[in-house]
Amino acid sequence: MATLASVPLLITPRFALRPLERSDAAALLPTLGDPAQCRYLSRGAFADDAELWDWLAAPGWPGLTWIATDRASGEVAGRFVAIPFAQDAAVFEIGTITCAHRQGEGVARECAAALIAHLFAEGARLLTAEIDTRNAPSLRLFDSLGFTHTRTVHEAEITHIGPCDLAQYELHSSHASNA
Repeated sequence: MATLASVPLLITPRFALRPLERSDAAALLPTLGDPAQCRYLSRGAFADDAELWDWLAAPGWPGLTWIATDRASGEVAGRFVAIPFAQDAAVFEIGTITCAHRQGEGVARECAAALIAHLFAEGARLLTAEIDTRNAPSLRLFDSLGFTHTRTVHEAEITHIGPCDLAQYELHSSHASNA
């Protein structure tokens, strides 16, 4: 299982991506407590930072979390994750959440590109993403990062807003020139 020690500090021109801290739940709650911001998550909005912390720091979750902070202000700007596939340690699913007040500023692109570069430098050979097909900003992000849309799975899961079609994306280390 992944640990906080597995999450190195990553630096971009504008952001530092660091391990998760308890205070991050309060910083992320304005976004993850908003039903409109959570419409493409597999679950609905969080009621408070205690519930959010329990989700962020769930002991059985096998993934790694980076929290993007603005290098100038220290303000939390987003959460970035990499979940290793149990059957292949060189394959990761990645995901992004940008804080609502920072959306449209290129946070996700800059920080995801740093995460992608880090994972490939550490030996990953394939990155994947599953995106709700209604989430146009995330679809554009992964397209811009060089991912290939491999297929769409109709009604892949039932979420808090009903059946969800998922677009599946892949980026192979040998094709990672756009990140």
